[in-house]
Amino acid sequence: MNESDIRTLAASVLAGIAPEAELGTVRDDADLREALDLDSMDFQNFVIGLHRGSGVAIPEADYPRLFTLRGVIAYLTR
Repeated sequence: MNESDIRTLAASVLAGIAPEAELGTVRDDADLREALDLDSMDFQNFVIGLHRGSGVAIPEADYPRLFTLRGVIAYLTR
């Protein structure tokens, strides 16, 4: 997946979890949980959606690497 694909995936997953969330207004280095008011279940569902959409296994120990969009992009492009 390239960066554009990952941004599209992240936006799509978030639309299903928090339809009012506007990923395009969030800086790449902002904590997604705070910027989009995601609770722990929302964030877990976000990670599950990323896994399903990308096919990349994401162990719980790696969740902190996904707190920012920059982190999501780095994680899924490796």
